[in-house]
Amino acid sequence: MKKIEAIIKPFKLDEVREALSEIGIAGLTVTEVKGFGRQKGHTELYRGAEYVVDFLPKIKIEIVVNGEHVDAAIEAIIKAARTGKIGDGKIFVMPVEQVVRIRTGETDEAAV
Repeated sequence: MKKIEAIIKPFKLDEVREALSEIGIAGLTVTEVKGFGRQKGHTELYRGAEYVVDFLPKIKIEIVVNGEHVDAAIEAIIKAARTGKIGDGKIFVMPVEQVVRIRTGETDEAAV
């Protein structure tokens, strides 16, 4: 099993969720996060004063999938989240050693 974490632009969340749903991925966790990469933030004007926004709002999506679904999930995220502009985000894939469903005690594949 693999855990996929994707950092995307906030307005792309619904498109990514729908794309993952279409390939059979039903559960995901979403967190509002802030960060920067090559964008390095930007400056904004507020009430006549200019200030620097170092951390940009992003969305982190976390899903755990069986090994055979990893490539399909990554492709779905890329297609749905891509705008072609800087700041589209990143995808990280990590191994998952064990999963336990708290309610039933099921483990690993049965718990996903």
